[in-house]
Amino acid sequence: MFKKTLIVSAIAALGFTATAVQAEVDPKLPEYQRVSGISGNLTSIGSDTLNNLMTLWAEEFAKFYPNVNVQIQGAGTSTAPPALVEGTSNFGPMSRPMRDSEQRAFEDRYGYPATEVPVAVDMIAVYVNKDNPIEGLSIPQVDAIFSANRACGYNNDIRTWGQAGLSGGWRNRDITIYGRNAVSGTYGYFRENALCGGDFKSTVNEQPGSSAVVRGVEQTINGIGYSGIGYRTSGVRVVPLAKEHGGQHFEANGENAASGDYPLARFLYVYGNMHPNNGWNPLEREFFKMVLSKQGQEVVHRDGYVTLPEVVASRFRKEKKLD
Repeated sequence: MFKKTLIVSAIAALGFTATAVQAEVDPKLPEYQRVSGISGNLTSIGSDTLNNLMTLWAEEFAKFYPNVNVQIQGAGTSTAPPALVEGTSNFGPMSRPMRDSEQRAFEDRYGYPATEVPVAVDMIAVYVNKDNPIEGLSIPQVDAIFSANRACGYNNDIRTWGQAGLSGGWRNRDITIYGRNAVSGTYGYFRENALCGGDFKSTVNEQPGSSAVVRGVEQTINGIGYSGIGYRTSGVRVVPLAKEHGGQHFEANGENAASGDYPLARFLYVYGNMHPNNGWNPLEREFFKMVLSKQGQEVVHRDGYVTLPEVVASRFRKEKKLD
């Protein structure tokens, strides 16, 4: 039925406790220190969800290296692997892990796999208009709203807010649905984890970016949509979610993401081309080191995502040869 979220299973696999990832910014994270000889151009092509983060990281990096120019394109997660394969980007931000077919294409070109660097924790939020009084939804209800076949097991299709539990003037209001397009990693994650692998309804208003989904919900009092938590605005509300129908609803916050109580939490990744023997290009290495430093994770916090604690970040720095 409902699958355990990627972030919880990944944390468990690494041997870290939920409490290890609850702090806003871990004071144990190392301060990034500027090194000499770093200049040139960097290009990032990939996830729209990570577009703001990559832009803010580029601005932070420029404080240390004013002569480095970073170009960022955020058309969607699926655009990242081809750009890395063709060598047209240094970084491939992705809101999901690379598929086997995408890694095979990279290996066919270079003889080794692309390197995956987890950089932050995201929560996929279900947004409603700020004036919508809904107190919470279960994943089966979310599935019944967004999907055509209700693979999560809810008994009835949900097309009005009354069917979702609202009364009074909301009872007969039709639900207007907003979502991402298929190039998005968020689209695939939501389909797998909120729709239990089912199919989206044909009535979903597909948007090219996360901010467009939120704007649609802002402007439509009957609207509902999904995107990363970092795109929350004052014009929308984030709906608390329950894994099972009838279960407890949990807010989308760092504590609930770390504990696994919030059901739609995931790692965000940036992929790169690290040679297994020669290591990173120095420019790329320093960028990743900054991202996994205190300054880099402060950017994560400011942008509304969940930061990595030092016990996790240090593991990634070691594994990815960034120390």
